[in-house]
Amino acid sequence: MNNATQFTSFILVGYRDIGQLKYLCFIITTVLYISIFAANTLLIVVICTERSLHKPMYLFLCSLFVNDLYGSTALFPALMTNLVSDVHSVSTVYCYLQIFCIYTYACIELSNLAVMSYDRYLAICYPLQYNIIMTPKKVCTLVCAIWWFTFLNNIVHLSLTVRLQLCGNLIEKVYCDNYLVVKLACSISDMRVNNIFGLNGVALLFAIPLFTIFFSYIKILTICLKSSIETRQKAFSTCTPHLASLLNFSFGCFLTVIQSRIDRPMTNVPPLFQTILSVYFLMCQPLFNPIVYGVRISKIRQACKNRLRMGLNRVS
Repeated sequence: MNNATQFTSFILVGYRDIGQLKYLCFIITTVLYISIFAANTLLIVVICTERSLHKPMYLFLCSLFVNDLYGSTALFPALMTNLVSDVHSVSTVYCYLQIFCIYTYACIELSNLAVMSYDRYLAICYPLQYNIIMTPKKVCTLVCAIWWFTFLNNIVHLSLTVRLQLCGNLIEKVYCDNYLVVKLACSISDMRVNNIFGLNGVALLFAIPLFTIFFSYIKILTICLKSSIETRQKAFSTCTPHLASLLNFSFGCFLTVIQSRIDRPMTNVPPLFQTILSVYFLMCQPLFNPIVYGVRISKIRQACKNRLRMGLNRVS
């Protein structure tokens, strides 16, 4: 029986009644967002203004930090508003916009990490030819290709969701999720079309970056096993921040997929903790990246110190 209704809003039922604790959650979330915004903005400004950092690795990092700002902004303002609100509904237009932003963020993040792994592979395995292969023009082409292709793919993906006739408007999360919206569709055949395109999109936007990452690190490992201890240490030092970021992002995506795709995956987990896990990749990754790269990479760390020192001198 088709009970399709033209809904103008969705209700986010992931928000629980936590009483006065919601104000503490609001303060923590606000501090977290300010920290993410400040840390990523600082590193973007430093990389853009420091000529010594106008190199492929740092330009890819700049793209990564811009994407972290983009992804966190897709979540935090709405999250902070809903935490202190008694009504947890969002308009359909905003919901679809949030879906688009979050999905493009995730795809761009993984693609950026994939290109960075390939960049490290070239730098370690072909050090003499590196500057010839990875030119500034090629870096810009790769970054633009990642952003444009991801945006176009997700526009098509979202258009398939927007056309659906829905028989409900309850989303069991604190933010809009494409898969959960598709599950509200009245027609099983329409859902099937979205699922088929979704699987193809996953194969294209996730399988290719994952293959690039595995290929690059297998090659790096092969070279390191044949090289001197000094070369191994240098490779380990330059790859550690990237591996840490990749593992953290993969863990967050794994938690999100488990919660979205499997019915009742965490029945024994407290609701508040379930909510935290569902936003892990949007909360922790944007703060984790500037911290791990800012601390581990000496050139960025020193450039940040110089920039902050200059700012303090101007104030005084």
